[in-house]
Amino acid sequence: MSKYAPLWEYLKTGGKDEYKLSFEEIEAISGFNIDHSFLTYKKESIEYGYGVSKISLKNKTVLFNKIK
Repeated sequence: MSKYAPLWEYLKTGGKDEYKLSFEEIEAISGFNIDHSFLTYKKESIEYGYGVSKISLKNKTVLFNKIK
């Protein structure tokens, strides 16, 4: 099981076409601080129907889009 499984489940069960989550929101959902390993784990989101469209280090946000 992925350490980001709670985040992927959150996206999947919410069912929105797009999510723009702050690092703080991702940390609250996942239960730990986001770090550089997210870059490796982000590809797992595809299995849950979402892709990572943009990571903004300046704004500390991640944009997820539903795969159609």
